[in-house]
Amino acid sequence: MKALKSALLYTGLAILANAAHAEADLEALKDGDMRKLVVASDPSPAPEVTFTAEDGTEATLADYAGKPVLLNFWATWCAPCRKEMPHLAALQDAMGDDIAVLTVATGRNPPEAIDRFFDEIGVTSLPKATDPRQEMARAFGVLGLPITVILDAEGREVARLQGDADWSSDSAQAILSAVAAD
Repeated sequence: MKALKSALLYTGLAILANAAHAEADLEALKDGDMRKLVVASDPSPAPEVTFTAEDGTEATLADYAGKPVLLNFWATWCAPCRKEMPHLAALQDAMGDDIAVLTVATGRNPPEAIDRFFDEIGVTSLPKATDPRQEMARAFGVLGLPITVILDAEGREVARLQGDADWSSDSAQAILSAVAAD
């Protein structure tokens, strides 16, 4: 029994040490706009909520299991979102299949307005998912836009950034590469 308690104690300590190490690794990579990134000290599972995929079907984050996700909440009326979206597209292009950039228009964003938004800023490579009743945004505690949440391959929130950022920066790519490597 004593050996079992010791084994459990050391296993728990190892898990905590690894989580602290991962947090420190991400903190060390923060530069420029990424200094606004808040790294979770204890990553928690993302809420199990649905959103509407671009093709009109119901989707969940479980559809992305096994791959890190950069989840971006935005809206067509959001000026900082307009500035940020091309950086998100450049990040997806640079990182390819290593991560999934999931853009979710939350609230009232008619499909024609979303199409016009993407056309005006020249973005063609990002999904046009929606959260019309803001259920997903509420579940994630989104209080302003844009908000970007980084989920690891296990679907846990590892970091969050409020406001727009240059996601195509070397720092952002290094952070997401580190998340993908864990």
